Amino acid sequence: MYILIIEDEIPAFEKLCAILKTYIGNSYTYDWARSNSEVFHFLENNTYELIISDVQLLDGISFDVFEKVDLQTPIVFCSAYDEYLFKAFQSNGIAYILKPYTEDDVIQALSKFKMLFKSVKSSFIPVKVFSDLKSVVNNESNSYKERFVIKSKKGIHLLETHTIVLVEAEGDFCKLIDIHGKTHLYSLNIGGIYALLDPLKFFRINRSQLIQLQYIQSIENHFKNRLLLTLETYKEKVMTSSSTTANFRLWLDQ
Repeated sequence: MYILIIEDEIPAFEKLCAILKTYIGNSYTYDWARSNSEVFHFLENNTYELIISDVQLLDGISFDVFEKVDLQTPIVFCSAYDEYLFKAFQSNGIAYILKPYTEDDVIQALSKFKMLFKSVKSSFIPVKVFSDLKSVVNNESNSYKERFVIKSKKGIHLLETHTIVLVEAEGDFCKLIDIHGKTHLYSLNIGGIYALLDPLKFFRINRSQLIQLQYIQSIENHFKNRLLLTLETYKEKVMTSSSTTANFRLWLDQ
């Protein structure tokens, strides 16, 4: 089995190799890339059965390369950030592991790969096998939530998604703030809500906040590669994190 491991942190790479040895033994070989330039070189010159990839690398995010090459290899993504979850499954992602992950997390992802492709005997996965899988994943992912059922002491009411200005994490709950300034509690974490929303309309600007594009009124530069956003009807300014600013700029320019 030939694997491409994409991971810029040496301790994380060593941990991953130890888990692979436990699960697969010595029946695999691998290449190791720490940057997009190295990833591009390996993909141009080799064919892999599986890619295990971090998202944020030394010189950018791994999606930058995956979008430029004709890739038919399934990918297990490993990242400390869950804002890339939807994008991972729009590409060749078959699993998404959040750091810090456990051995069981990795083994579960490898077991999923084995189950999906166990009938493939050659060292190369046929295009149709993967394209069919990718088609199913994308079709399931393209149905975005149009409204939320909000439960409160006063009863149940519907909140239309297009009226949501901001989503803010509150532990295992989220606050959905609408165009009228009302706050609605919803019993799902922010990663779960983000996966339900149209990524062309909503963006996770930091670990605890999602915003909707149509309600951005102004954008200001801030220190440490951050941006300050003014949202319609929301009194406080919100801020991108330094790790999401670059992707946010690209998202605005779609």
